[in-house]
Amino acid sequence: MKSSMDLLVLLLLIPHLLAFAFSANEEAFIGVNIGTDVSDMPSPAQVVALLKAQQIRHVRLFDADQAMLLALAHTEIRVTVSVPNDQLLGIGQSNSTAANWVSRNILSHVPATNITAIAIGSEVLTTLPNAAPLLVSAMKFIHSALVAANLDTKIKVSTPHSSFIILDSFPPSQAFFNRSLDPVMVPLLKFLQDTGSYFMLNVYPYYDYMKSNGVIALDYALFRPLPPNKEAVDSNTLLHYTNVFDAVVDAAYFSMSYLNFTNIPVVVTESGWPSKGDSSEPDASLDNANTYNSNLIRHVLNNTGTPKHPGIAVSTYIYELYNEDLRPGSISEKNWGLFDSNGVPVYIMHLTGSGTVLANDTTNQTYCVAKENADKKMVQAALDWACGPGKVDCTPLLQENPCYDPNTVFAHASYAFDAYYHKMGMADGTCNFNGVAKVTTTDPSHGSCIYPGSRGRNGTFTNSSSVAPSSDSTSGCHSRYSHDIHTFLSSLIVGLLTFSTAASL
Repeated sequence: MKSSMDLLVLLLLIPHLLAFAFSANEEAFIGVNIGTDVSDMPSPAQVVALLKAQQIRHVRLFDADQAMLLALAHTEIRVTVSVPNDQLLGIGQSNSTAANWVSRNILSHVPATNITAIAIGSEVLTTLPNAAPLLVSAMKFIHSALVAANLDTKIKVSTPHSSFIILDSFPPSQAFFNRSLDPVMVPLLKFLQDTGSYFMLNVYPYYDYMKSNGVIALDYALFRPLPPNKEAVDSNTLLHYTNVFDAVVDAAYFSMSYLNFTNIPVVVTESGWPSKGDSSEPDASLDNANTYNSNLIRHVLNNTGTPKHPGIAVSTYIYELYNEDLRPGSISEKNWGLFDSNGVPVYIMHLTGSGTVLANDTTNQTYCVAKENADKKMVQAALDWACGPGKVDCTPLLQENPCYDPNTVFAHASYAFDAYYHKMGMADGTCNFNGVAKVTTTDPSHGSCIYPGSRGRNGTFTNSSSVAPSSDSTSGCHSRYSHDIHTFLSSLIVGLLTFSTAASL
């Protein structure tokens, strides 16, 4: 009889253990959040084109925008959609409202759009505490609608939490959730366990660092290597922590264990670092944002897990795809993006050995081309400067060479601009040319005309450390690339431009 009871208990535990076991076997992934508080928000088609170009295969939307879901159809990109906070009360109070939401936002898009998760609200327990009593009801009602549509095994339901619901987060082994949240947290965790879902957590070492008043070292927040004597050690477990990210994730695991839930995996739904801040935020910088996100991606994709759960995937969504210039608040709030609204990287991440996600890691994925609406004479003058004083090899632009056609000022200038841009290592300001050039992520190569940036991707184009050329630089060949008859006056203008362009470069 006892052996039969033991077997029954084991069978009942199997569904609860599968989620964690699956997490141990699956590969961790990097995704991105897509916010839309952008004054010049790209169209859904443009967003998807950027995702494809950067080989981003997991995204999280903060709503269930119909146009965006349609654009994501047939891409195989895995999509997490969200019930916004302002819709939570209605869904949490009505099973039929939840069913209608699922019908409108899920059933009308699957299977064409690969929706794999629904996030119910965002940081509800800390930003909308009055709605907390309805949070679990909303999750259950949405899940019931998925069960009715036979989609509950494919689409998981959870809710993202701020890490600030965790108290005494270091050492992680002593961490616990704010006890006032227990009436919500216990049934919420039971729901995640029973449905094989995961705990969604927003992890921001930037804020932990800023709020620590110097207790947390910047290197510790940025995943920079630490000498052994600088590593944080949990005195209870003797586990060593080399970065804030792992410590916060493990604090969540220990907090769940404190409530007797030990088999719910964590997915980090938001993490990142701002690239710009005001005078009170000097560490919101391009260099720190680059360092944090590059190291975060490498850390996640290496499947190192955390000290408490080594090898257990901690898949993470970077916050965020675009800089959101319309967001209220400080300057840093507007500058968490990896790209600007034109799809140009805010900074070039270095991710060698970390797979193919986010192709801007190679430092050769951007190009410099002539602006379509620029003044033709200004473009011509800049072209002459690039092929002359700028010391760009413009031989491919000669007649019968690969880049001669199309034989236009703008086409020839684009090649010369890109050659100079990459010659100068794509340094800031080297794609200016008195305002007639722009950076783009679209490869302008065509036919047999391969732009220097394209060659750079294959490792055959090397960056130059030379400084911007001086006005004394000379070349006897720039007239061979002219499309108009130049007089002494135009040559004089080019000479003058040498000074101003070099200064702007």
